[in-house]
Amino acid sequence: MHAQTTPDPTAADGPPVRLGTWAGFALMCLGMFMAILDVQVVATSLPTIQRALAVPAEQMSWIQTAYLTAEVTAIPLTGFLTRWLSMRWLFVVGVSLFTAASVGCAASGDFTQLIALRVLQGFSGGVLIPAVFSAVFLLFPMRRQAVATTMAGVLAVLAPTVGPIVGGWITETYSWRWLFLINVAPGVLAAVGAALLLPRERGTRRLWRTLDAFALGLLMIGLTALEIGLKEAPDRGWRSPLVLSLLALSAMSLAGFVRRVLGRAAPIVDLRTLADRNFAVGSLLSFVLGIGLFGSVYLMPVFLAFVRGHEALRIGEIMLVTGAAQLLTAPLAVALERRVDARLLSGFGFALFGVGLAMSARQTGATDFDEMLLPQAVRGVAIMFCLLPPTRLALGQLAAERVPDASGLFNLMRNLGGAIGLALIDTVIYGRLPHHAAAIAQSLQAGDRATAQDVGIPLALFDARPQGPLDPATAAILQSMIEKLALVRSINEAWALVAVLTFAALLAVPVAKPAAAVERG
Repeated sequence: MHAQTTPDPTAADGPPVRLGTWAGFALMCLGMFMAILDVQVVATSLPTIQRALAVPAEQMSWIQTAYLTAEVTAIPLTGFLTRWLSMRWLFVVGVSLFTAASVGCAASGDFTQLIALRVLQGFSGGVLIPAVFSAVFLLFPMRRQAVATTMAGVLAVLAPTVGPIVGGWITETYSWRWLFLINVAPGVLAAVGAALLLPRERGTRRLWRTLDAFALGLLMIGLTALEIGLKEAPDRGWRSPLVLSLLALSAMSLAGFVRRVLGRAAPIVDLRTLADRNFAVGSLLSFVLGIGLFGSVYLMPVFLAFVRGHEALRIGEIMLVTGAAQLLTAPLAVALERRVDARLLSGFGFALFGVGLAMSARQTGATDFDEMLLPQAVRGVAIMFCLLPPTRLALGQLAAERVPDASGLFNLMRNLGGAIGLALIDTVIYGRLPHHAAAIAQSLQAGDRATAQDVGIPLALFDARPQGPLDPATAAILQSMIEKLALVRSINEAWALVAVLTFAALLAVPVAKPAAAVERG
């Protein structure tokens, strides 16, 4: 067994927290921030990387899929790796491998080499996120956990917001290789600082001998097949043989994994934590937050790029509103989180987040920064209440030895929510687009002036048009305008879908136990 030097998370006061511990935790947050930011800055410059390495267009998305698939596989293993290496050395090894892989990605000379290094980068980056959230409850007494959660939470949700502007600026100012090289200095600082400052614990070195390799294989196959299936579903169709095969393989593998780990005394991932009512509710809220958080960060660039025609740097500038609102709200969220029932704050946060999502479901072809300002601000304020209280609800009352596994599952749910949400959003956008385009064209043929105005046709010109079908030249001119309006309407439907799912999550909040009942239990 290893010596435990961290404070008891269930103690309200606990021993004073050393300044070095706070500094070490801040460096952990920095490493996590770089891992999350990496996904966004690389997404901004995929076309640039494609041209530089002569990557076929249909394979370009694998640059992201390789990272995300490896990341989602690593997240649930954080508990086992923490017990094996200790929290300190897990983070140091993880951030060191992430930094080394980033250097390798920057030096890549071909597509195959880049993909292999992205897998290593994704796996090592995947353990950093749950390790940080575990540290909140392992390093700090209860009275300090709200502040620590805020530090981690702000950076976790800020990275996707600032990612587009950082990626756009780097691409326009330097080369695509600097998208990876920016990880080097923070990575080295985080690795060295964490090794020196985090509490020294001894991991159970012989634990690897009890590693259930078969269960690990089932988990990796199941999550990889699920991730790839969700990626391919919008393009190929949910009923295509490839997608159905991948989803079936995922379902069978994950079912086998669940059955195997539930039958073992020391499972590689402790799924029994889901029997805790508050953890289950918190994980469900984390899943829905993933849909809304990843979905909103995806929908805004799609609209601003393909409808408004903005470049990456301008898109990033517009999206900074959400990050600014998060930062301004964080102190209030911390103050309330320590005084108000987590269920009430969670309900308030998800209700407000749903309102902010629904406000974006009424966009027009002319919508830009001014019209996006209020919905972004509302969502930015809401996000802190969607993150801090559910995290407390899920992890705050668990015994210290259960936190690493629970943190992995909790963060995995958010990532899976994001993956499923993006697949649903793409299905709505590109599945409904032909329907909207046909309906718009039919309305124009019928002489509907409101539709003509939405398309952007001057009404005087529209009223003076000759009766009957459009001539080929006019139809060709209007085609792009019709498709743009159809895209706007499809994107609005996607916003509405995400808003409905967010409101539906409110039904789970009353199921959770109040804090007093949890403490008695």
